[in-house]
Amino acid sequence: MKRRDFFKTSVAASAALTLNFDKLQAALSTNTTTVEAAPDLVAVMGGEPEAMLDKALEALGGIGKYVKKGQKIVIKPNIGWDRVPERAANTNPELISALVKRCLSAGASKVTVFDHTCDDWVKCYKSSGIEEAVKAAGGIVLPANDAKYYKKVSLPNGVKLKEALIHEALIEADAWINVPILKNHGGAKFSCAMKNTMGIVWDRQIFHSTDLQQTIADINTWQKKPVLNIVDAYRMMHQNGPQGRSAADVQTIKSLLISPNIVAIDTAALGLFNQVKKLDMAAIGHITSGEALKLGTTNLDKLNIKRIKI
Repeated sequence: MKRRDFFKTSVAASAALTLNFDKLQAALSTNTTTVEAAPDLVAVMGGEPEAMLDKALEALGGIGKYVKKGQKIVIKPNIGWDRVPERAANTNPELISALVKRCLSAGASKVTVFDHTCDDWVKCYKSSGIEEAVKAAGGIVLPANDAKYYKKVSLPNGVKLKEALIHEALIEADAWINVPILKNHGGAKFSCAMKNTMGIVWDRQIFHSTDLQQTIADINTWQKKPVLNIVDAYRMMHQNGPQGRSAADVQTIKSLLISPNIVAIDTAALGLFNQVKKLDMAAIGHITSGEALKLGTTNLDKLNIKRIKI
């Protein structure tokens, strides 16, 4: 089985969307990559958020590869909407809590979490469960609702977007981790790791008024790349995104993807998404534009992918 096929067969598209563990196990047993080789991307299925994160980090060699003692770390989830976790509009708070703890255990001097929200930021932080989860884990939540928190950066490799105002916490951080939730998006069609970086920018109107797909790719050319991209696919909003209308918009698929390669992880996440609602890569121009800008690859067959069943 080719690596790409894992993402085509890893989830059974039944009404309950039960996980196809038999096919997953076959993919694991036929992986031709050597045991010693560090994976480029890890896909975990079937567990709770914290357990899946731990399995993924272990496969990558541990959080210490990405977070060093004394570093200031920023975690950037999706907290854009005044919705409870079960509605899958925002990143799962259990995953964010676990990640804050792992960063601190690796010796991070400070772990901060923020998002430039679409709904009222106070309500978003509270309703999502992320504010409470971060504080309980020992992290700090920061506001992002005022231009005073942002500084101008240059994007010399951007095609349409040549500069942007980016949150100062990211500019001052030693490293940051991008933690989107996988979901449908009315404008961009698909929201995952690359789309999540819109939440680090103050003036987002330029994205919608210029060329949304290209400018999403452009913002990802910023020189300070996330050291990891961790895709929360525990619950997935498959329609009416980005905020959803009802519980009918959500399927529980208990999956997690992790990789430093932002284009590859969005490509893999699209494979998961397509088990529920078909979406052609051609409709998601920011992924292919990101590849054209040398931000990563859409060819999963070139990658060492580790698949884990819990």
